[in-house]
Amino acid sequence: MTDPASALGVTVNGRAHEFSDAPHTNLLDWLRSEGLTGAKEGCAEGECGACSVLVARPDGEHTRWTAVNACLPPAAAFAGQEIVTAEGLGSAEALHPVQQEMAVRGGSQCGYCTPGFVCSMAAEYYRPDRAACDHADSEHGANGFDLHALSGNLCRCTGYRPIRDAAYALGDVPSDDALGARRDTSAPDAQPTSYERGGRRFVRPESLAETLQILRDDPDAVPVAGSTDWGVDVNIKSTRADLVVGIDRLPELRTFEETGSYVELGAALTLSEIEQRLDGRIPLLAQLFPQFASRLIRNGATIGGNLGTGSPIGDTPPALLALEADLVLAGPDGTRVVALADYFTGYRQTVCAADELIKAVRIPLPLAGITAFHKIAKRRFDDISSVAVGYAIDVADGIVRKARIGLGGVAATPLRATAVEAALEGNPWTADTVRSAARVLQEEGTPLDDHRASSKYRRAMLGTSLRKLYAESTTEEGVA
Repeated sequence: MTDPASALGVTVNGRAHEFSDAPHTNLLDWLRSEGLTGAKEGCAEGECGACSVLVARPDGEHTRWTAVNACLPPAAAFAGQEIVTAEGLGSAEALHPVQQEMAVRGGSQCGYCTPGFVCSMAAEYYRPDRAACDHADSEHGANGFDLHALSGNLCRCTGYRPIRDAAYALGDVPSDDALGARRDTSAPDAQPTSYERGGRRFVRPESLAETLQILRDDPDAVPVAGSTDWGVDVNIKSTRADLVVGIDRLPELRTFEETGSYVELGAALTLSEIEQRLDGRIPLLAQLFPQFASRLIRNGATIGGNLGTGSPIGDTPPALLALEADLVLAGPDGTRVVALADYFTGYRQTVCAADELIKAVRIPLPLAGITAFHKIAKRRFDDISSVAVGYAIDVADGIVRKARIGLGGVAATPLRATAVEAALEGNPWTADTVRSAARVLQEEGTPLDDHRASSKYRRAMLGTSLRKLYAESTTEEGVA
């Protein structure tokens, strides 16, 4: 790694800008300091989307315009990258098609959230596989627009109907559209970075080996990928680190491999990238993705980051526990494979050493015949779960041959519901078996009373979840 730089270059709206602020400064605050005040801070937690901007992300040899929350990632992480804000989409004299439709259809009232909506809508407008379709429904337009693209954007004055109308009115991208044409060329690679200001550093190493050596030399260094967790602590708790290590673009952490015995997902792949690459081939994860926060968050959050935090309410652990996933951990002395069921050791504690990183997640094949992901939360989307349950159950000749159930939100760590698995295995897949096993499931874990739900409610939801799974998987009459 070269000596720390005193300034970094970032391309914003086609122009070179220089970043020389504190390493913890997030992208939103820096953009606003540059006079680009369209993006706003609403929540500073990645929930409202008022701060969303477009980032040029690699899509094979092409570019995918990706909407992200600018309030969370450090601006230093975008050295050498290309950013487009609402100001860069159009002007008062020449509105962008998204801005034009929002204006003529009354999609903006107070205007605070509008630039964020516009950027999220623009990302969907430029989505490569968006095309007119004949299966429009309540969440998809005839123009191929997926309303889930706006699930991370919050409006509290206009109402969503005119915003939806604007989204569904968008046509094809014209051939002379500059951002549309930009998709046909490759996005810039993330540059190795070493930046220091005020005694604090942001480093983006060139390789995994270099990263692991940095972590060994400095056990207090904080590895950051999408920053959807760390960024909240920086904004809300004023957390600071002397050394932040950007790992989100390390090639060794961005692998994707399918073999006859497993599917391997690189730890630094974002949830959106995994969703696109799997394309429904792991049904349990296909159910999980739409319920994981919002599209804006999934565009930045990585699967390794969600596991690495050790949170008992992360959404991926229950599903991956049900899938019997293994983790490939990489350290300076080599790699080791750990079953996810053995990974969590306490509240936000894991077996991962300070100089180790999750390199990949391996999901064994073949998959179970009956799978489901149930998330109980106060909001349908963009919410933290009160209880989350992942199921993977094999039934043959009416008998449960194998059951794997992962739980979140009911203990200090995500956990396997082993007592329930034992109550199901070897027994007929019937209403009586399920009712009995549901009573066992209600006793799993040590759920607490907190502001999201009471312990009693969490236990009730566990039992209801298993009965719901059975009702959805069978046509037997009389199932409650």
